Amino acid sequence: MIPPAESLLEYDIPVLTSKGIPKGRPLRLSPQQPADSVPVPPPPKPKPAANETTRQENEEILNTILPPREWMEGNQLWVQQVSSAPCSRADVIHLEELLNLRLQQRQARHTGICPIRRELYSQCFDELIRQVTINCAERGLLLSRVRDEIQMTFALYQTLHGSSIAFGTRKALQGEQELVDMKQKIASLETKKEDLKRQLNEQKAICESMEKREAEKTEVEGRKNTEEIQYLKRVNQQLKAQIESILKSK
Repeated sequence: MIPPAESLLEYDIPVLTSKGIPKGRPLRLSPQQPADSVPVPPPPKPKPAANETTRQENEEILNTILPPREWMEGNQLWVQQVSSAPCSRADVIHLEELLNLRLQQRQARHTGICPIRRELYSQCFDELIRQVTINCAERGLLLSRVRDEIQMTFALYQTLHGSSIAFGTRKALQGEQELVDMKQKIASLETKKEDLKRQLNEQKAICESMEKREAEKTEVEGRKNTEEIQYLKRVNQQLKAQIESILKSK
């Protein structure tokens, strides 16, 4: 495991710990003490002072809020706890300067979504929680709740952002597919329209040809009927003339 990178959160000096500690050891009796003798209880330890108890409780709360970080170097396990040293106004000013320096060094964006800026501000907030917890554990616990709520809200917005991007991507792909399908449908309709136009032109040509033939046929029949009428008129006149001549001869 790679050692953790530098952080705005102040840590103590890393400590090398063993990989495992046995849960119990057999009781070893000294040669002067018989095996069936009752062991003498150790003398009572002096009770720590009130300030020392408060300090230990604050350290426990501090380790609960900000757990120590661990990493492996070879077969050795290193543990580094957050610092429990009290802070001053100069430490806060130094934290602000260090934050601005890290933002500049890592080229964090000033606006928009920037993971680097969020990471540095999260480290700065953890350092402020550490400084507050040392003086007042209750205030530190309350700030840790605020921090967890902010992280939960941010994770929710991040999930919604990812879901909206996925939804937008699906809709974009669906729109592109629908556009391709629509273009294919338009091309198919254009081809069908051209085919119908060709059929229409063919039917128009057929109709015009039929009309032309019918007109020619009507014209021919009209001339034929006219000639026949004229012939019948001549025959009628001839018959009238013959009848008149016959009547005159009598």
